[in-house]
Amino acid sequence: MGIYEELKARGLIAQVTDEEQIRDLVNNGKATFYIGFDCTADSLHVGHFMALCLMKRLQMAGNKPIALIGGGTTMIGDPSGRNDMRKMLTKADIDHNAECFKRQMERFIDFGEGKAMMLNNADWLMKLNYIELLREVGACFSVNNMLRAKCYEQRMEKGLSFLEFNYMIMQSYDFYHMFQEYGCNMQFGGDDQWSNMLGGTELIRRKLGKDAQAMTITLLLNSEGKKMGKTASGAVWLDPNKTTPYDFYQYWRNVGDQDVLKCIRMLTFLPLEQIDEMDKWEGSQLNRAKEILAYELTALVHGEEEAKKAEESAKALFGAGGNNANMPTSTLTDADFENGNINVLSMLVATGLCPSRGEARRLVQQGGVTIDDVKVASIDESLARERFEGEGIIVRKGKKVFHRVKA
Repeated sequence: MGIYEELKARGLIAQVTDEEQIRDLVNNGKATFYIGFDCTADSLHVGHFMALCLMKRLQMAGNKPIALIGGGTTMIGDPSGRNDMRKMLTKADIDHNAECFKRQMERFIDFGEGKAMMLNNADWLMKLNYIELLREVGACFSVNNMLRAKCYEQRMEKGLSFLEFNYMIMQSYDFYHMFQEYGCNMQFGGDDQWSNMLGGTELIRRKLGKDAQAMTITLLLNSEGKKMGKTASGAVWLDPNKTTPYDFYQYWRNVGDQDVLKCIRMLTFLPLEQIDEMDKWEGSQLNRAKEILAYELTALVHGEEEAKKAEESAKALFGAGGNNANMPTSTLTDADFENGNINVLSMLVATGLCPSRGEARRLVQQGGVTIDDVKVASIDESLARERFEGEGIIVRKGKKVFHRVKA
């Protein structure tokens, strides 16, 4: 089975420009391909995870990846899938985020000599002359077609800035530039990027008279059709300082029964034959499937050691043996206490378990907080400092979020 057939069997392929040409390129190690990553935060998240895994799979099959850091395009902001304009970041913020991305990508992709490249589109986009760009590139784009593009669809009624309207041209220019300079003949991206990607292949065809290919990756959706990779408190990050390895493990351990086998197929590197056997699992076997999913993905992102620690902690908390020493832990300071006590709402906010006192109040009133297996009955409950000494207390938020709090 070639890599193209494997990607198809894993359900990763959404749309392609020319299936036969793409199959020939990737199956025979002839693809120099790129995926772009705009630096909108200081960490990659689960939404980027599928792209990184795809790059790893294709590199293992002999193809050459280009990880394109969007130092230039981030200054414009991708409107795809957005209801509002992205917050404009400073150049210093973007440069910092780009450095964070680089460190995380190196866990997945081999950037050794002749292996993969990491480029930053600020290196060429920031040097463009506006008049020349309009004449050389803008003339190749039809505004009528651009306005019909899916990436702008959601914004037409609420307002699309001219700044964001240029994003498609910038992304297309990236492909055109790398096609000439680095022999990049393919672009991969999320299914919401299809219009932008076609802009690049069309620009190459019109300017150079040559073919380039594009393929979109299936979006990771749950059984309700919602994007996976978000929790009530925000995105699931790949940076352990933003989402701990334990919380990362728990996110995947808690996916729905209808989603677990799809996630294993799309995200892990387990052999397809093994996954085909797991497709027959049902009932309690699905819990084992969730443990496998959580372990495999945590090991990919954070390493085997952290995956084992997270697994041990989860088993300890849910009564299956193991060691809960690796549970997420917060330590309160003297400033958090007033006359030797702390209100339960203040404690929930101080530990990051709730983003605000209002959210903490709602959670307590709904019976969603327990401390050392005792449900918190009142928003006025106070905890003495002595409770937090030694091993501290264990707070459970909802059914599945556990947190140790010390002082």
